[in-house]
Amino acid sequence: MLTENPDLYRASQRARGADESLIDQLLEADTARRETIATYERLRAEQNAFSKKVGQAKGEERAALLAEVKELAASVKSAQGQSDEAFAKCLIPNLIIDGIPAGGEDDFTVVKHVGTIRDFKAEGFEPLDHLQIAEKLDAIDMERGAKVSGSRFYFLKGIGARLEIAMMNMALDVAMERGFIPMITPTLVRPETMQGTGFDVAHDDEIYKLERDNMYLVGTSEVALAGYHSDEIMDLSDGPIRYAGWSSCYRREAGSAGKDTRGIIRVHQFNKLEMFTYTSVEDAEAEHQNLLALEEEMLGRMELPYRVIDTAAGDLGMSAARKFDCEAWVPTQDAYRELTSTSNCTTFQARRLNIREREIVDGKPGKTRSVATLNGTLATTRWIVAILENHQNADGTVNVPKALQPYLGGLEVLK
Repeated sequence: MLTENPDLYRASQRARGADESLIDQLLEADTARRETIATYERLRAEQNAFSKKVGQAKGEERAALLAEVKELAASVKSAQGQSDEAFAKCLIPNLIIDGIPAGGEDDFTVVKHVGTIRDFKAEGFEPLDHLQIAEKLDAIDMERGAKVSGSRFYFLKGIGARLEIAMMNMALDVAMERGFIPMITPTLVRPETMQGTGFDVAHDDEIYKLERDNMYLVGTSEVALAGYHSDEIMDLSDGPIRYAGWSSCYRREAGSAGKDTRGIIRVHQFNKLEMFTYTSVEDAEAEHQNLLALEEEMLGRMELPYRVIDTAAGDLGMSAARKFDCEAWVPTQDAYRELTSTSNCTTFQARRLNIREREIVDGKPGKTRSVATLNGTLATTRWIVAILENHQNADGTVNVPKALQPYLGGLEVLK
């Protein structure tokens, strides 16, 4: 608990490059919350006592008591509002896991490199970028995507559409082989679900909001899957509960003007298969390694060279305590680019969404406690970029990774 060990949270904020004074503000807010709750409970007791008096009173005495009850009711409402306001100030990022790198976006630690980067010069040709390849294959139409919906929208067409569906189906099979329950999730959620998952709906410019309905378009099915068991006590006695959510995802890409404007690396809408796990706190770090291993298995099946990085604290989202990114090599950019990531959110989301399990003590049910939640991407539209570029041939055709061929009716070459 933060109130019991504030220095631990100050160190976490420091590693994130975040404001340490928020910890003191939270402690003050916690004190204010306790005080307003006490006031609220006292006023409620007075209000209940007055209600009984009103029931017994008559005439002018009853009118005076009714007026006093009304005044008390307003005080109760005010005290509750102050309590809620104090609680709202207690929003700080999750406590990081000890040992992750401190700093910002460029301060990650490389965990490992896997696979061999092709030497296209030795093969005698200059590689095309993914959009040049896709246009030759008539697989992606950016021009008409922009005509219909604006910049950073696109059509996947013909073999492009088939390639994404094949990739997603293979990822779903991988997940189901490991006991994940397939889910097709809502892409519109309520504010409390978005906020509870760890997104700051009031200040996050990445999120699309439908003002008229007070609903939000999700950037990942993690949001809906996190809210799926909100306000529930889960039974994890048989181990983690795992879901694989298939959904379209939406991001405004605010602040990315001029970045990745070509092709489908950074777009407003894409499809994704997201793994989501509910588990006990004790098993969370082992489950994190399990999700990472599944992501690496998919990259291996796609025959892509990649690296794994341990993301620095300052580059974590609000809910993540630790995050590993898998970045595939993109030849025409001469760089590794993120394809997938997996995050351990410890109890952060569960506490906000009131998701608990019941402890078993000496074989008997005990008190409830928050569960841990984790997420990881197993396939998404961006993977097409790495597949096309890494498996291209000099004549503009693309070799299909062997593991993916059965999902394309045995097709070996895209041409």
